[in-house]
Amino acid sequence: MRPVLLAALLACAPVLAHAQAGPQPVGLWLTPAGDSQIRIARCGAGYCGTIAKVMAGETRDVHNPDAAQRGRSLVGVALTRDMRPSGEGWEGSLYNFRDGKTYSGKLAMKGPNVLELSGCVLGGLICKKQLWTRVD
Repeated sequence: MRPVLLAALLACAPVLAHAQAGPQPVGLWLTPAGDSQIRIARCGAGYCGTIAKVMAGETRDVHNPDAAQRGRSLVGVALTRDMRPSGEGWEGSLYNFRDGKTYSGKLAMKGPNVLELSGCVLGGLICKKQLWTRVD
């Protein structure tokens, strides 16, 4: 009986460790300007974020470097891809639809309802940060 109990506890250990890791970025987030909502969800071992709603400004991906993509709706466009655990948050790539460029970036929870997003260039020497607020 003990080996079965031990196996069951070991099988649950990753779930228990994940539950104790603190707030997670899964959910719907409002950008600082209040013009977009981004949905962050699990994708593989990391997190991905897609545009869920555009409330103001351009609604097409007009700055995309691929001319064939410039007419597509921004809703559904991936902003963050494969954000993997790193330090106190997650690292991966960020697509900025405002300039059509992809940056190295980070996500970090600053509370249960505040997510800090930072995009960097030149190997992290120059970074911009935003605080997103949880919608749901």
